[in-house]
Amino acid sequence: MSTDFGKFLLRLGVGGLMIFHGIYKLIHGHDFIINQLSAKGLPTWLWLGVPIGEVIAPLFVILGIATRLSATLIAITMVMSIFLVKGMGIFNLTNTGGLAGELNLLFLFSALAIAFIGPGRIKLYSGSGLFS
Repeated sequence: MSTDFGKFLLRLGVGGLMIFHGIYKLIHGHDFIINQLSAKGLPTWLWLGVPIGEVIAPLFVILGIATRLSATLIAITMVMSIFLVKGMGIFNLTNTGGLAGELNLLFLFSALAIAFIGPGRIKLYSGSGLFS
């Protein structure tokens, strides 16, 4: 039971904190993301991955719906974020001694951990079928 509660806390932390980034972008727009995609020569319609990877997937991770897939989508979102915004600057040290991209890396590795270990038995959604 304690490992299931630990998995739940990990899901709550990753999903609960990531969703704020997505909500911010829903309120303030996706122009920055669209411009970054364009600057890298990528199709600008890929901005649609942001609400999926930063709102829907985190919500699903919290609820325990399609958790492994949802966590993988969050990890992919973080890889894209690193590629589009940080680049190799992710490894630069800040004034406080941390990495410039430590938040991105923390979300990336935590989401990957969830994808590998699964949701555990504690779920806020108890439906059955495709999304269980």
